[in-house]
Amino acid sequence: MKSRHLFFASVLAAATFSCNSKTTGEAGAGNPTAVQADDSIQQKLDMYATVRLTTDLSKLSEKEKQMLPLLMQASDIMNELYWYETYGKGDSLLAALDSEPVKKFVQLNYGPWDRLNGNEPFIAGVGPKPAGANFYPEDMTKEEFEQADLPDKASQYTFLRRDENGKLVTVPYHVQFEEEVQRAAGLLKRAADLTEDAGLKKYLNLRAEALLTDNYQPSDLAWMDMKSNKLDLVIGPIETYEDKLFGYKASHEAYVLVKDMDWSQRLARFAAFLPELQRGLPVAAKYKKETPGSDADLNAYDVVYYAGDSNAGGKTIAINLPNDEEVQLTRGTRRLQLKNAMRAKFDKIMVPIAEELIAEDQQQHVTFDAFFANTMFHEVAHGLGIKNTINGKGTVREALKEHASALEEGKADILGLYMITQLKEKGELEGSLEDYYTTFLAGIFRSVRFGAADAHGKANMVRFNFFKDNGAFERDEATGKYRVNYQKMREAMNKLSETILTLQGNGDYEGVQKLVDEKGIISPQLQADLDRLSEKNIPVDIVFEQGPAVLGLK
Repeated sequence: MKSRHLFFASVLAAATFSCNSKTTGEAGAGNPTAVQADDSIQQKLDMYATVRLTTDLSKLSEKEKQMLPLLMQASDIMNELYWYETYGKGDSLLAALDSEPVKKFVQLNYGPWDRLNGNEPFIAGVGPKPAGANFYPEDMTKEEFEQADLPDKASQYTFLRRDENGKLVTVPYHVQFEEEVQRAAGLLKRAADLTEDAGLKKYLNLRAEALLTDNYQPSDLAWMDMKSNKLDLVIGPIETYEDKLFGYKASHEAYVLVKDMDWSQRLARFAAFLPELQRGLPVAAKYKKETPGSDADLNAYDVVYYAGDSNAGGKTIAINLPNDEEVQLTRGTRRLQLKNAMRAKFDKIMVPIAEELIAEDQQQHVTFDAFFANTMFHEVAHGLGIKNTINGKGTVREALKEHASALEEGKADILGLYMITQLKEKGELEGSLEDYYTTFLAGIFRSVRFGAADAHGKANMVRFNFFKDNGAFERDEATGKYRVNYQKMREAMNKLSETILTLQGNGDYEGVQKLVDEKGIISPQLQADLDRLSEKNIPVDIVFEQGPAVLGLK
């Protein structure tokens, strides 16, 4: 059985594939012929702390243990597809590199652009990263796209390419990746044959079919039906962050997960509060008229494998899926808290950040329980608010285009804090609001380091500057540390919630652009404070040792 043991080995294998292309595309300024290693590349690599992805396998059956390598092999194929989507053919790029540190950094970023530094190129001869990655021809303009008479051009699951006459055409993912999705589907079906959980068996078979057809809704619904499964798999083209031209195209990724049944039972009760919290949102009634799905799930997992989009640059520690608006409105979503990855980020990143940037007498309020809750309710809050504009502009995603992801992440952050505030005052949460609010501020410092190229980082910059302008915190000039003003933070939370929900409901593209232009920036003072974190060698994010060998599996 072929397996990938460590993070870099896994990505390198994915980088050197050759896609089964019906029509080809390649992001970037061609293949570099002269490559210069940046003297700071090793320093960039040192910004990532290495984490071994393990879990307690003693609660799994022998058949479940046999399933894990199959699910990881299927996930590795998502690495291959994501390389094509974000760059093109990675083998020619890697073949041109002599420096091992540069190769590793290319592998970590799935390309020659530094994802935590605004997608700046770090290899000579490579131009700026195309806004549309490799989803569209690099020479295609927005106007040309808008004028093209192609019914499926805005589909999440098509590439835009040029035919022999230079005319735009669409190529479905399952056609572009025919051989690769056949392999992945076969692995999922083999895993389905092993499982004794009926819900997981149905989901894996339907997800295999979805990879072959690009029809994901039946498998999304089946995924929402699963309740008793100990293993889980998120796989396929899911998030649209990589498409910064329109925000339409989904990227392939995968997570292999082992459910923590005890933690999941503790979290399950919070989903019932969604309708009540929706009604109480601090915004006019017309912006909260939708009712969140009642089948929403909260679950805790140990993640044992990342691949594709989820493995590029900053690593996800919580998931809210499916993204299908119809499924969300009728069935809700499942919120997955990746407990082991979350704990690693808290210990290796959040605690050192708090020691450097939070006022000493407030550092006691930065806790893992608050970090876990803030992250969890961020995902829950994706279900609040509005999915369709109130004025006939279609879905919020369609109306806000490339700004949709960043604003949605900003909404989830701020409404997550709103939910915590409400639930705490109802007596449904332990801990203090001081814990949640102080940890929230420390979390902004952590996430803003992801940079402007990342939807989460951009959302954090907007919120940081909004909070600053509204007095939610103060900076002590003598110590360079920040102190939360709890009352003003609450007021700013409600004000920003109203602003974001109104922009979404109106489908106000220009208004979001103005908000990002005015607030989505890092001031010289904030940059200087973030530089202090780098000088203290505080990691920005994590990379993984992962795979069957790490878990002790054959």
